[in-house]
Amino acid sequence: MSLARPRIEEVLPELKFTTSRSSGPGGQNVNKVNTKVTLKWDIPQSAIAEEQKEVILLKLHTRLTKENILVLTSQDERSQLGNKEAVILKLEQLLIKAFTVKKVRRATKPGKAAKQTRLKNKKQHSEKKKWRQKPE
Repeated sequence: MSLARPRIEEVLPELKFTTSRSSGPGGQNVNKVNTKVTLKWDIPQSAIAEEQKEVILLKLHTRLTKENILVLTSQDERSQLGNKEAVILKLEQLLIKAFTVKKVRRATKPGKAAKQTRLKNKKQHSEKKKWRQKPE
């Protein structure tokens, strides 16, 4: 049985958003308006299940601070609202990726046709090299 990922609606009240000046698009507007949005989510203090916390801490450990706080930013849009929606979408994509169960790879052997093709190519290559040698 796989573990269900937390829904965005469940964690939305726990998210803290801060804004700052963006270096993204907007022309002179960039110098005046705080459009960059930073999302912070304190995972250990979250109300989600312990198993879900473990999965997030394990799979997203490279994106967490020392205090296990997930920090995401967005500054691609011209508006603060657009960046807020973008950063929430980023979080949702991260959660989907973290809770996707990887398919187990089973080792397989090459088939009969593949073996024959390989040997045929090897023989042709050998012949080609043989013709390039100086006669004895």
